[in-house]
Amino acid sequence: MKRLNHLLLSVLILLLLLPNTVSAQTSQTLLIEAEHFTDYGGWVHDSQFMDQMGSPFLLAHGLGVPVKDAVTELKLASGIYRVWVRTRDWVAVWKASGTPGKFQLLVNDQPLETTFGTENAEWHWQYGGITEITNSITKIALHDLTGFEGRCDAVLFSNNENFVPPNEPKPLAEMRRQLLGLPETPEFKGNFDLVVVGGGIAGICSAVSAARHGLNVALIQDRPVLGGNNSSEVRVWLQGARNIAPYKNIGNVVAELEQQQSAHYGPTNTADLYEDERKIALVNAEKNITLFLEHRVNNVLKNGHRIIGVIAQNTRTGHDYRFDGQLFADCTGDGCLGFLAGADYELTEEGHMGPCNLWNIIDIGTESPFPRCSWTLDLSEKPFPGRQEKDPLKLGGWYWESGFYHDPIEKAEYIRDWNFRAAYGAWDALKNIDRAFSTSKLNWMAHIAGKRESRRLMGDVILSKEDLINAVQYEDAAVPTGWPIDLHLPEQKYQQGFEGDEFISVAHYTKFPGPYWIPYRCLYSRNIENLFMAGRDISVTHEGLGTSRVMRTGGCMGEIVGMAASLCKKYATTPRSVYQVHLTELKSLMEKGVTPSPKFAPLKPKPLEPIAGNYAGNAIVTVSSNTEHAKKLNDNDLDLSSNESRWISGKADRHEIVFEWNEPITVNSVRIISGYTTNGSIIAPISDFRLQDKRNGEWIDILRSDVSGNNKIDYRKQFPETATQSLRLVITGTRDNIARIWEIEFYKH
Repeated sequence: MKRLNHLLLSVLILLLLLPNTVSAQTSQTLLIEAEHFTDYGGWVHDSQFMDQMGSPFLLAHGLGVPVKDAVTELKLASGIYRVWVRTRDWVAVWKASGTPGKFQLLVNDQPLETTFGTENAEWHWQYGGITEITNSITKIALHDLTGFEGRCDAVLFSNNENFVPPNEPKPLAEMRRQLLGLPETPEFKGNFDLVVVGGGIAGICSAVSAARHGLNVALIQDRPVLGGNNSSEVRVWLQGARNIAPYKNIGNVVAELEQQQSAHYGPTNTADLYEDERKIALVNAEKNITLFLEHRVNNVLKNGHRIIGVIAQNTRTGHDYRFDGQLFADCTGDGCLGFLAGADYELTEEGHMGPCNLWNIIDIGTESPFPRCSWTLDLSEKPFPGRQEKDPLKLGGWYWESGFYHDPIEKAEYIRDWNFRAAYGAWDALKNIDRAFSTSKLNWMAHIAGKRESRRLMGDVILSKEDLINAVQYEDAAVPTGWPIDLHLPEQKYQQGFEGDEFISVAHYTKFPGPYWIPYRCLYSRNIENLFMAGRDISVTHEGLGTSRVMRTGGCMGEIVGMAASLCKKYATTPRSVYQVHLTELKSLMEKGVTPSPKFAPLKPKPLEPIAGNYAGNAIVTVSSNTEHAKKLNDNDLDLSSNESRWISGKADRHEIVFEWNEPITVNSVRIISGYTTNGSIIAPISDFRLQDKRNGEWIDILRSDVSGNNKIDYRKQFPETATQSLRLVITGTRDNIARIWEIEFYKH
């Protein structure tokens, strides 16, 4: 059988995916990776577990509402095909009742008989039966049935009745390579002075610091955004110290990354506050940095105790790329690069801190039911934060944390999914047992875990709790801490019945004389001679991590790494030799700090002027959500430096704003000022909308066509002269499904 499978693999023909893959003229076995679908619909791209299960996948993260279909087209020869889908029943690992991750595969709009995501706790190929293909172009779709975290890795068609797709890691990887036509040798992307792996705050600061000191830098990040925990995907705020004596310029790059507004809990903790675009813009403005988003480093090349290159897989296409370098920085948080390179590391197996998947709810003003969920954690009779006091701001905060006694790397998907079960279980109990929050719904839940602790790479100094408490001074003190020793353990009053799988934590604080300066020798590997590290994977003990893990501190580490890397290049030496030979020069660089970029200094946009003859100010305004702020839409406040001056909708696919007048008016022009201000730039205006007039009780479009793809903050449009008492703006396209509008004006030229 092995010999037969090997022969079959050698003759498999490539799939033609439109437009993402290539095919030969005929084919028998066709593989469609979920991440290759041309339209994800409402499914989200999840790459955080690909080291364990082999690939990114699509997740139906709908918070209990079925998500829009993911769709693609492919060319298949006519005939009868057997179909498999690589998926899993994600709650089966706990033998939970129900199968919340159910979905269908539609072939030319017709569902296969099999319902997927209903069997087997492990990732596997679930057989879907047979289907007949008659069209030259075949449309397939992932059709979610629940909105409760269904997941699809890949779809496979074969007209060979003897073919069964392999599930073991090595044969599976080889099958993917052959069916997708991926080259055996990674494509070479260049030779860099410094290769930074990980694009959180520490990684950004490492790359920017090195680039501004003249190094040629590659920054490799496995997500589509930068910032890590401080991105819109996770939504955790910066903490720690920066720009304090005696090195008042350590933290200059961190200062450029500081958000201008914050909202830690509840529905006001919105994606736009994290300024993802601004982080990318800051990096792209550096001529010495080449940014590679959505690339996951999964292999290294070494020569003795030196890394000479890394291999990164594009998480969308599956292609591998090679990045060579003289120096490398592990800013992954999990110590992934160091682990692959054989760096010494420690991992606290029992009682380590766990990750969060933050979540919040929002009051929508109307009844909002939520289904009973037999597969969640059963919290019907259990206490949890926010239940007794019915406080929405205590739901989904930082202390909703789990995984304390599980391997944070190998069981990462288990831990994330346990957080899902806790959140959905709490909401089920509140809605259906307590009959609370009747007009509220789940608003947002992170599907990317916000991690605190995993591997710690060992350096020449391992910072300990005793160092901190005893104020031990090191001659190479380099990075300021401004946070106590903050360690999270399970909160005892919530753990009954969940021992070993607790989901609520409590913070244990230990204060020490501060600020304390972390030594430079914690920022490079003791056994991989050209490896730096910055962020939560530096050389500290479990207790030492309690103060060093926060992100302002991690960013300052990155600034030091960039400075030290410049000395490594200048003297053709190693990170260790910077301490041994060039410490005085490093301290001189620390005193000067990284030169700030004037381009990213906070600025205030100038206010706009209202247009004379604006009829909107006399109107009564009603909105589809956040009604208490509707008056901001016609108050003539055009101070664009203040995001507080805007009406901000709830999260939805569609928003409506209605203007009504007591007497008829005649207008022929509209002005819409929308978006949000971030450090002097205004971004993300409403993109898709239409304007309507109410005639004989019906809403009629008055613009010649729907507006699609608008990128103007100050949008102005004339339309045929209209006498009316009611106008409606219907918004269907926004950033993150949230409309943000300063003002709407109507007038007659």
